[in-house]
Amino acid sequence: MDDTPVPADDPKPQGKGRPTPKRRDAEGRRRQPVSAPKDRKEAYRQLRAKQAAERERARKGMLSGDERYFPARDKGPARKFARDWVDSRRLPSQYFLPFSLFILLVTWIPWPPAIQPMVIGYVITIGWPLMMFGVLFTSVFVSWKVKKLVAEKHPGESVRGVGFYAAMRALQIRRLRFPPPTVLPGGKPVPPKK
Repeated sequence: MDDTPVPADDPKPQGKGRPTPKRRDAEGRRRQPVSAPKDRKEAYRQLRAKQAAERERARKGMLSGDERYFPARDKGPARKFARDWVDSRRLPSQYFLPFSLFILLVTWIPWPPAIQPMVIGYVITIGWPLMMFGVLFTSVFVSWKVKKLVAEKHPGESVRGVGFYAAMRALQIRRLRFPPPTVLPGGKPVPPKK
């Protein structure tokens, strides 16, 4: 404690320079007019409008890549690394859905009677098993590789579920992935939309 006297001409003010407001005045300033709904229908309409605005804000936040708006399964540096690793590569499993659609269309085409059994036989005995083997192999490889890399690059992060997360992302068509990819195949960042 300093016992030196303070000179009277001290430029430092000794108080806040204004009187303390009365409680009723302070509370009155804090209060805002409440627009209570007239009936239940109006209350429900206001609630729906508020929820729609929140959903739209969350959707825009997710599309812009703001991690605050992501679901819990997509949050964290390990999941971000897994997404970027998968998105920076062209993997055979991402063609699973288009190839399945192609096989389905090939079996529905009315081929001439002499060719139809041969086409369906090739599709069922060669095309479908090759596709399934490719998807299974790619999924196992992606899961193993991403888990290993996450453990190396983010030692404090849990790797539980990261491999499955990466394998499921690798199965999706690139345009339909959510959250949207932030890197192009090859590793370059996605250019901003104009």
